[in-house]
Amino acid sequence: MKKSKILVVLAVAFLIVVLPSVAVSQDKATAQEVIAKVKQAASALSKTGDVTQFNQKQGPWVWKDSYIFIQDCGKKLVAAHPIKAEQIGQPLTSVKDAKTGVAIFPDGWCEKVESSPSGTWDEYWWPKPGESEPSRKLAYHLRAKGTDYVVSAGIYDDKATVAELSKLSGKK
Repeated sequence: MKKSKILVVLAVAFLIVVLPSVAVSQDKATAQEVIAKVKQAASALSKTGDVTQFNQKQGPWVWKDSYIFIQDCGKKLVAAHPIKAEQIGQPLTSVKDAKTGVAIFPDGWCEKVESSPSGTWDEYWWPKPGESEPSRKLAYHLRAKGTDYVVSAGIYDDKATVAELSKLSGKK
């Protein structure tokens, strides 16, 4: 009888420890999801040219802890952002890493993305949606064919590297 009570206590303790971490990990976007969503969004944007669909906080382009945001490389400005609407229309070079203050989209960034048909990854510090403290973010960027737009989304991850993620997105 004592053994079964001990097992029940251990099982409950295990569930108390494990379930919250499983729930949290399910709320984190994966690199694979980001790549797929960015490709879907780039395709949609290539067909319609409509960036307003990407400004909706409750739309299909916002999921888990990630979201699609759009840069206009012709005008060199932020074209759509569902979480930080105040950035829309701002020059790309004015968007700064929340920890270092360095421009996330410096001069030459658009050309770098445009010259990579499978997209590019970069890293910077940015607050997660609903938070004020910055976290390490790795963002994937892909040109929407036939437009001046670059479609982006990212993951918050302390361990992944740009090199690892680049291999992942380079696969067809």
